[in-house]
Amino acid sequence: MSNNTTEKKAVVFDLDGTLLYSLEDLKNATNYALKQNGMPERTLDEVRRFVGNGVKLLMERAVPDGADNPKFEKTFSDFKEYYEAHCNDNTAPYDGIMELLKELKLNGIKLAIVSNKLDPAVKELNQLYFKEYMTSAVGEMEEEGIRKKPAPDMVQKALKELQVSAEDAIYVGDSDVDIATAKNSGLECVSVTWGFRDVEFLKEHGATNLIDEPVELLNYV
Repeated sequence: MSNNTTEKKAVVFDLDGTLLYSLEDLKNATNYALKQNGMPERTLDEVRRFVGNGVKLLMERAVPDGADNPKFEKTFSDFKEYYEAHCNDNTAPYDGIMELLKELKLNGIKLAIVSNKLDPAVKELNQLYFKEYMTSAVGEMEEEGIRKKPAPDMVQKALKELQVSAEDAIYVGDSDVDIATAKNSGLECVSVTWGFRDVEFLKEHGATNLIDEPVELLNYV
């Protein structure tokens, strides 16, 4: 089943744009916060380009003048509060994801999520959708000294919880941040083409393994 010399024991997944289509809810939370603070709203396409580096950077990109805006902290706080309550209004797994996870589990592959999304939202969405498949779900927790992606810290935490070494795992994501994260963590990277970045962009940022359908991931384990 593998085109690698070694069989993999684990897969670490990004969440937004990889396992879950969540753009609509991120856009709604962004626009709610902007509107509350008298700022211009953003389009779905703008929000698509802003995501990937965590919600603080998403809001820095969405708010006029970013973090220098005197109302930034209030706007960011409004976003977090709204998103925590509405992170699952329009969010759903991509077609074929649940079948893929089932197949990986049947093959004894250990699974984890590593996301720059806020940790409570990651844990909540994992509970809702993936709890029977995931051993570990790690969200943004920089306050605890764990740097967010593309630093390797979150992946290392997940691998420790999976009890698997970097060479025995692959990393799956949809963005340039994910490609850099895999590289920094010493994991082989598989980039998905159904997420928030297009194929050309991924290739420009060093993507070498591209898949168009979730089932294709089985060729890499």
